[in-house]
Formats: sequence, structure tokens, C-alpha cells
Amino acid sequence: MTFSSHPMRLKHLCAAALATLALAAPVAAQDAVAGTWQTQVDDGAYAFVEIAPCGDKLCGTIARTFNADGEYKSANLGRPIVWDMVAQGDGTYKDGKIWQPSTDKVYNSKMALSGDQLKVSGCVGPICKGQTWVRR
Repeated sequence: MTFSSHPMRLKHLCAAALATLALAAPVAAQDAVAGTWQTQVDDGAYAFVEIAPCGDKLCGTIARTFNADGEYKSANLGRPIVWDMVAQGDGTYKDGKIWQPSTDKVYNSKMALSGDQLKVSGCVGPICKGQTWVRR
């Protein structure tokens, strides 16, 4: 049996393949940023953040923490630091939130991926401050 002798099967196969690709596209875009990222030093400490999909968005959790003496067990281990990030499909992410442990404040956030660097910004209105995180 060939597909040409059963055009409906070919049509269903093509539809299933397209549906699979459409569903996989957002996950593929998120995979580029998924992984472990080292933050910059803030208030004498830095962290390794694990970024992964959480539903149809991206989230980041504090996985390890370091200070001048080396790795230490911060009370912030396991806490979300980035959440609700929406992939734009071009290496940028927006509409998320970021928590700054040193001030215990939450900011509107956006991110931009460039190779092994991730520019992460926290914003209040039009004013944004940020860090560049490095892939680990």
C-alpha cells in the first residue's frame, strides 16, 4: 500500500506532523535558554540559577550560592528568582518577574540571550537595571 493510493492517510499524516511541529516550537525556543546560569555578584554573593520551562513559560530557581569564602547554604536555595518569562522566539523573553534577594524586591523583567550570555533586566516603569549572567 502506498500513500498515493490513500490520499486521506497522507493528509492525516501531514496534519499530525504539522501539529507536532507547532506544539514543539515553543519548547524548542525555550530550550536555548534552559540550563544553569551564574549571576553577577550582588551584595557580596552570587548564585547558580537553573532555568527551565514551567508550563508554557520559563522560570529560574536558585540552585547553588557562593560568597567570598566559596559555596555556602543560603536560605534562598530552591527559591524562584525568575518566573512567568515568555519566549519571543528570537532569543528574547519578556513579561516575567525577577526577585532580587539582596533587597527582597520583585521587578518586572525581561531577558535577552546571546550565545552563552543572558542579559537579565529588572524594571520599574521605563527604567531597567540588569546583570549579564554566564552559562555554566
